[in-house]
Amino acid sequence: MQSLLDPAILFFIFGLVAGRLRSNLEVPPQISRFLSLYLLMALGLKGGFALEKSGLTVDVAVSLGCAIALAIIVPAIGYQVLKRFLSGFDAAAIAATYGSVSAVTFITAIQYLENHSLDYGGHMAAAMALMESPAIIMAVVLANSLRQNNGALSPPDKPHAQVPLSKILHESFTDGAQLLLLGAMLIGMLTGEAGQAVMAPFSVDLFKGMLAFFLLDMGLMAARNMGELKHQSAWLLAYALFGPLLHAGLALALAWAAGIAPGNGALLMVLAASASYIAVPAVLRYAIPEAKPSLYFGMSMGLTFPFNILLGIPLYVSTAQRVLG
Repeated sequence: MQSLLDPAILFFIFGLVAGRLRSNLEVPPQISRFLSLYLLMALGLKGGFALEKSGLTVDVAVSLGCAIALAIIVPAIGYQVLKRFLSGFDAAAIAATYGSVSAVTFITAIQYLENHSLDYGGHMAAAMALMESPAIIMAVVLANSLRQNNGALSPPDKPHAQVPLSKILHESFTDGAQLLLLGAMLIGMLTGEAGQAVMAPFSVDLFKGMLAFFLLDMGLMAARNMGELKHQSAWLLAYALFGPLLHAGLALALAWAAGIAPGNGALLMVLAASASYIAVPAVLRYAIPEAKPSLYFGMSMGLTFPFNILLGIPLYVSTAQRVLG
């Protein structure tokens, strides 16, 4: 309950309430975009400063390896489960959405750890960046395979062209937000303590307020996307809630087997449990137009994101402390 009294979380709840009341309160898209870029830049700097102090160790390599493994395993399992009660294209799109990560959920989790004086490694920001793309690539490969298998059944006036994997790879690895995160991390590593002192007013003092403002916007957006969940299958709603819990459990088992520290293990659980609602949906609209955005975006933004922000993060952190501590 105490985690809900955090000002940033309270602003998220306020946004949910305002959105459900159909208030005209809104954050202009340009401001929302700026806040998103600010948070990624600040996160990258924090990670870079921390990496400059710790260096690239075996523990860092193990954590990054676990992150990559989860980025492959989670969407692979998700697709096999979802295709039993959805079309192949919808199953691939949802699997990609839940196989990728939510930067805002991750940033909120880091703030939660800092509020509770729990240690974590700056390299986990790199883990988040590495987990962004594998699920997208897998979904595009699956969609292209489905198109080949169903080509003879497609209407002649609506052929589905193959999406070049090279184009998706280029878009995935040159996405502006991801490049900003990695670039800020590199700058933090290069400048070290001197850079940390200079940038503290930007990356530390403003961070909490900016996160609260952004979570207000996310609350408004989540409330307005909850309508997408009406009349959806109970199986999909169950997946939106219990899927992330299972993914977090898989991350916990992997962290335990690899001997990862509690703070890093908690962040690994958060990453595995989160679902993308910005980067992946934007790519999927172009890469898999056959899939329904109301499904993959509505599930991730309308249900999974609020669940993780309000209940999931405290649950994942406390569980990691008990099991990995």
